Amino acid sequence: MYDQPRPHQAHPAMTFEQMLERVRYEGAYPTRERAGEAVRTVMAALGQQLVGDERVELAQALPLEAALALTAQIPATERLTGWGFVKDMAARTGTSPAIARWDTGAVLAVVSRLAGSDLLARILHQLPGGYALLFGQAELRQPQPA
Repeated sequence: MYDQPRPHQAHPAMTFEQMLERVRYEGAYPTRERAGEAVRTVMAALGQQLVGDERVELAQALPLEAALALTAQIPATERLTGWGFVKDMAARTGTSPAIARWDTGAVLAVVSRLAGSDLLARILHQLPGGYALLFGQAELRQPQPA
């Protein structure tokens, strides 16, 4: 028997309301509205960093509202490191890097579960160093020859 294409997943694994509740729990946010702000901000920033099939597949795995925040952004011409991503988020939101890092970790922990291990590995391979920790993963890089 040959491999058949997998059917397209018509619905993400969770609704936007469920995603907000997970992010609210992960980030210990006092309200669902605060979790929603974090989701929209982080997804918009991530949308500027991802391109290609990984961007499309991640959007398909997300609830519609999160997918729209991700795909509404034009990818940046220059990729930010993980730390650069956090600093850029802090500057855009007018918060401290600590708060931006907290928001990023809370949202991307949920996103990593929605994406699944295979897609997440491809996303991390596409992005510069420092993103694995933001997604709650170990940062494993091959040593560079001297």
